[in-house]
Amino acid sequence: MLIEQRKFSKINGWETILEAKNSNKNFNLVLAFGSRELLGNHAMYDYMKKEFPESDIVLSSTAGEIIDTQVNDNTISLTAIHFGKSQIKTCLVDISEAKSSYDAGHKLGFSISHEKLTSFLVISDGHQVNGSELVSGLYDSLPKGVILTGGLAGDGSDFNLTLVGLNDYPSEGKVVGIGFYGENLVINSGSMGGWNAFGAHRVITKSSANILYELDNEPALDIYKKYLGEYAKELPGAALQFPLSIRIDEDEHSVVRTILSINEEEKSLTFAGNMPLGAHAQLMKANYDKLIDGASGAAKNSINNEIAHPELAILISCVGRKLVLGHRVEEEIEAVRNIYGHQTALTGFYSYGEIAPSYEFMKCELHNQTMTITTFTEV
Repeated sequence: MLIEQRKFSKINGWETILEAKNSNKNFNLVLAFGSRELLGNHAMYDYMKKEFPESDIVLSSTAGEIIDTQVNDNTISLTAIHFGKSQIKTCLVDISEAKSSYDAGHKLGFSISHEKLTSFLVISDGHQVNGSELVSGLYDSLPKGVILTGGLAGDGSDFNLTLVGLNDYPSEGKVVGIGFYGENLVINSGSMGGWNAFGAHRVITKSSANILYELDNEPALDIYKKYLGEYAKELPGAALQFPLSIRIDEDEHSVVRTILSINEEEKSLTFAGNMPLGAHAQLMKANYDKLIDGASGAAKNSINNEIAHPELAILISCVGRKLVLGHRVEEEIEAVRNIYGHQTALTGFYSYGEIAPSYEFMKCELHNQTMTITTFTEV
């Protein structure tokens, strides 16, 4: 595997962060993660197409770009990859042409060859899609045993619109899939949070898909405002610092859900994933050290004894973690670097939702407020 990394900023233009050794520039795949403003400039894609004419180019807007141990805003993080012993295939669906987010995931999963497919990476629009339904559609359409990971595109902390593209200018409403094939490619994943639960355990008594109306028969927004206190006036932005942990029953593992918007008139909350009726819910708050430990734990879960130092790691972390960590945000990337060592190329972005198997269970789910990592090594 050969890897080259470049970064674009308005001040410095394109810079080489990692140069591929002995490369003839014959890269299979280019991953470009950047701000919505920059990716919306057609000159950016035109540059990539000129530099990497034989590559599949996948683009996604972000809530922050990761390259090496840097976390940047208003840049583009570009990683070009040459797989010497493995194959990739790409596919795309437009959400507007699907009946639902589930249908979009179902179509995407069936639009790619399943023969010898080992892993599937999905990069999705983060504004128009219901992430839970998208993952369910993918899970039902892909062969069992295929590692499914990825994330939802971001738009800073604006939550206005997101851009995703495949071999074209990025636009709204797109979902891209990358299939990985071959016995020589070892792919692992890890995902972990690091939030503390607080307050009473409550039951979701009224909801519709990803909209939460009532907890314990009380308006959900009123309960949130009560717990947030002085932070309530900063809603919905403040909600990123106070996600909700949900579980279907007491014996199941929990998943974390982030608020995307609020409705003052209905006193409801719209989340990035589904809020099942009857599920148990509890508010969560940040613990800086636990968030960084969670990133380290995700890295540990993504390696094994045979491959302790992967060649490439794609990090997809939640915008909520970035806002909470603030100036300490690079510490979670450095924690990952400390696990892998310096030979692993790091790329990724801050997202509106992370897709990965739970670190305790193999079924893939939509996560929020986690650090999710996918590692790649050719053997």
